[in-house]
Amino acid sequence: MSPDPSVLIVGAGFGGLAAAIELVRHGHRNVTILEKADSLGGVWRDNTYPGAACDAPSDLYSFSFAPNTKWPKRFAEQPAILAYLQDVAARYGILERIRFGVEVTEAEFDADHGLWRIQTSDGSQLTANVFVPAVGQLSRPTLPNIPGMDRFAGAQFHSARWNHDVDLTGKRVAVVGTGASAIQIVPAIAPQVAHLTVFQRSVPWIMPKFESWYLPAKSGLFRLLPVMQTIERRGWWSYFEFVSKALDGNVAVREALTTIAGRHRRSQVTDPKLRAALKPIDAPGCKRGLMSNDYYPALMRDNARLETARITEITPNSVITEDGGDHPVDVIVYCTGFTATDFLAPMKIRGTGGKDLHEQWTSGARAYLGMSVPEFPNMFVMYGPNTNLGAGSIVFMHEQQARHIRQAVQHLVRNNATYVSIKSDVADQFDDEIQERLSHTVWTQCMSWYRDASGRVTTNWPGRMSEYERRTQFDARSYETV
Repeated sequence: MSPDPSVLIVGAGFGGLAAAIELVRHGHRNVTILEKADSLGGVWRDNTYPGAACDAPSDLYSFSFAPNTKWPKRFAEQPAILAYLQDVAARYGILERIRFGVEVTEAEFDADHGLWRIQTSDGSQLTANVFVPAVGQLSRPTLPNIPGMDRFAGAQFHSARWNHDVDLTGKRVAVVGTGASAIQIVPAIAPQVAHLTVFQRSVPWIMPKFESWYLPAKSGLFRLLPVMQTIERRGWWSYFEFVSKALDGNVAVREALTTIAGRHRRSQVTDPKLRAALKPIDAPGCKRGLMSNDYYPALMRDNARLETARITEITPNSVITEDGGDHPVDVIVYCTGFTATDFLAPMKIRGTGGKDLHEQWTSGARAYLGMSVPEFPNMFVMYGPNTNLGAGSIVFMHEQQARHIRQAVQHLVRNNATYVSIKSDVADQFDDEIQERLSHTVWTQCMSWYRDASGRVTTNWPGRMSEYERRTQFDARSYETV
């Protein structure tokens, strides 16, 4: 093994940048990122819809080694997060390591030479000692299959592919879905449109958003006393560690959060009929919990309507619901999520003996610590199976994964090894443990994007961030070293 093994990363979002920066900061220079778009940022490049913002506090939703004293708000909006990523990439010398406009289509491990051979959409082939797919869980939007969608005469688009050429002023707009993007879009566009109809498929639990503007004095304080920002970050980290208890069965914590959400709804929605329609029926936390201070008030507007009947058809000029309702609209916005459980698609990835990764995952995606798959040597997945959080910051998880990858590379160098491969029995034992623990969580109590078609929870981590931090220390005993 070379003293500086080549590492090829796919994707220049938070995960890919975390891996690259961790390696570069520790002296590994042979790092390349392939990014199919023409700029970095991942979901924060793609999601430019009105009101797009993070629902984790900025001081926690950022790299621990690169605090930002210039956040304009506690929950930063998309432009500020994208600017942060661009700044961090430039500061750590990552920009020159990114090849933009290059899409990976296939990757295969060559056991004879101990290399990954990567094919790109332009027909070129690259090789690398270590292969790091960092395409995330929320990069490929999904659209509903509603009869008549192809006949709609107006503009229609997914929230993650917002069409900024469409002026919504004075238009009749339909928003399909009530998830994380919808509760940001609805208040942002409601004052602008002539009429807004929100089609609710399921009712989300919504907590108040503890928002605050970062006053110049606060930013100045963070610059003068960096420890104050560290304390704030740690405070939010501790809060989410506490909230996580509600997701794995702590009744007292769950009831406390339920009470807060109920009071928030009752205080903001004065119409009894609307308030009843906005009362969740699913167990709190079984779908993604949301935070907003302006979603409920937006639905109270005279030009807004919440529709709870199921959509059955779309005509050239309207949306039809199962109760016979005909809702004339000019624009449809689909806030219908992503193919979160279809990990690493559409890339074709083959390990030793030509084993196809997606065939290995036909009964549900699984990986040791969400990163390593038996018989796929020197491959480490960022934001892989069972690494998403019901409460917390995925950026924190990215940092732990990046550290694990860096330690694996260092292990290869120290031992002059060709590759490491997670042991099958270790991976199986880990998966059995994780799925057993998940069976006791609230995520099994309803269908959501956390679960695949079979009902298996493939996205979420069943523990807390602190446990993941501890367990992702690289342990060579879990791997075969060749």
